[in-house]
Amino acid sequence: MESVPEAIPSAKEFKNELFQQLARVGKCLSSDKRLEVLSLLAQGPKSVEKLAQVTEMSVANVSRHLQVLLDARLVKFSKKGTYVIYSLADPSIAAFLFALWQIGESQLAEVSRIRQEFLHHYEDVRTLSLEEARAKIETGEIILLDVRSRDEYEAGHLSGAISVPMEEFEPYLHNLPRPAEVVVYCRGPYCISSTQAVAKLQREGITAYKLEGGEHEWLKEAN
Repeated sequence: MESVPEAIPSAKEFKNELFQQLARVGKCLSSDKRLEVLSLLAQGPKSVEKLAQVTEMSVANVSRHLQVLLDARLVKFSKKGTYVIYSLADPSIAAFLFALWQIGESQLAEVSRIRQEFLHHYEDVRTLSLEEARAKIETGEIILLDVRSRDEYEAGHLSGAISVPMEEFEPYLHNLPRPAEVVVYCRGPYCISSTQAVAKLQREGITAYKLEGGEHEWLKEAN
């Protein structure tokens, strides 16, 4: 018996199926909490427990969000002892998130307003561009501090940076040699830790700057 040739799908059927699959990613990103989880995983792999601690969600809620992200193939996991460690499924997802932050700030006035209202309380905090920071680092003029968590630093950091997580910042501040010139960075333009760290340094009379952007922006420009 002769086999019946498989029908070739129409162009409309092809596009419908394609956009239905792409919409899975869009639906997945409709949650602010899932965006926060992805942003944290862009800094390095983390356990469910660590994500729950940083986001201040319950382990059960984090697990539910991670399952949605898994279904959309945006994250993956591995086992480390008794822990399940999650990470981004592909480096391109970090680049996508970076593009999303840029689009949000350029297209949504609310994003800029929220950011500016926060920064209004830190008007004295000075910033340094990537180019200016590179020049100072090359000449050994500054101390570069990474105030992200230790696991994020170990997952990847800027060359020459010293790891000083915020919970360890006060002891480090008191032992910092004077005079010193310091540049601080954390997770990117919406991470407040670097802003708070620079404010503390400046109150101690130390010349300090917040690096514009974060590790992702630095590495993106380097490439």
